[in-house]
Amino acid sequence: MTTAAPLAPFIAHTADHATVHIDLGERSYPIRIGAGLLGETSTYQGLPKARSALIVTNTTVAPLYLQQVRTALAAQYAQVHVVELPDGEAHKDWQTLNLIFDGLLQQGCDRKTLLFALGGGVIGDMTGFAAASYMRGVPFVQLPTTLLSQVDSSVGGKTAINHPLGKNMIGAFYQPQLVLCDLASLDTLPVRELSAGLAEVIKYGPIADMAFFDWLEANIDLLRSGDRQAMAQAVKRSVEIKAWVVSQDEKEAGLRAVLNFGHTFGHAIEAGMGYGVWLHGEGVGAGMVMAAHLSQELGLVDAAFVARLTRLIERAGLPTKGAMLDAKDNAGAYLEHMRVDKKAEAGEIRFVLIDGPGKAVMRSAPDALVRQVIDRCCG
Repeated sequence: MTTAAPLAPFIAHTADHATVHIDLGERSYPIRIGAGLLGETSTYQGLPKARSALIVTNTTVAPLYLQQVRTALAAQYAQVHVVELPDGEAHKDWQTLNLIFDGLLQQGCDRKTLLFALGGGVIGDMTGFAAASYMRGVPFVQLPTTLLSQVDSSVGGKTAINHPLGKNMIGAFYQPQLVLCDLASLDTLPVRELSAGLAEVIKYGPIADMAFFDWLEANIDLLRSGDRQAMAQAVKRSVEIKAWVVSQDEKEAGLRAVLNFGHTFGHAIEAGMGYGVWLHGEGVGAGMVMAAHLSQELGLVDAAFVARLTRLIERAGLPTKGAMLDAKDNAGAYLEHMRVDKKAEAGEIRFVLIDGPGKAVMRSAPDALVRQVIDRCCG
């Protein structure tokens, strides 16, 4: 990642609360990290003035956090409306997105209405897309309640829904006004969801910061146990790296694409298996192993690095083997899905690979070599 301004060095910290700023000129905003933020009225001060707010959440998150957020917002907005969506990646589609528009229109929401995305990555992506589209753009706030959404999808303004032929293929770049990462919300995460979030934490080491990777190796057991101090450290550093990348390449013209390490293979798994069968982070976990093997085949890293990354992904409770998408031609099924990946150019698949530990690069590779890697890493 030598094309970017230097990334601040990794320094372990013990602070309970932190703020990371993402620098995008007039679209800049803070990412606040700490425990108990969702229910604090003061955390919502400074947002644009409006008559009404609309909270978008889902059937799983609503019973846990909706009331405290609604109460906190009621101190600032005369009307606080709610749209509750079904839970899961399988519902990240046009039909569910329209439920948000239905709510906005039925309540007579105007162009100053603020949307609040209360939930994981699916809720954040759909709420952001709705905000970008409603009346050609209304402000919104990210309230991510999963580890994956706190360290990745809530930061950077990517919004989208899925299409049966490809993940996140329909969407817009649209930045939030604020991101609140309430660490207390991670206490209610199922074990599988927590591990899925760790995939997006782990990826930042190989692509940008091997000192952070070293720290993750030493603290992965604490993270899996939900240790609050370890979580604060992991979320803060992940957000710092993502904010650093996005501030230099907001709309993924080049550098930002490296944040998709493991995602080309992972998205193929999600689409090929059917959305929701594998969690996004599970696909990314196996996808990082596959991308590491491809990096090794191209002479960019050695076998020791591949083994080291694979061990950490396994210790995080994530799959290290890709799914079988087609019994007759599994590699062919992967290639078919990957050709519609957003990073593909003129039908040529572009992979995020590791060009030495701590540095990512975009490269293509011969189909025959990709097939070998898929055959080795699946099953």
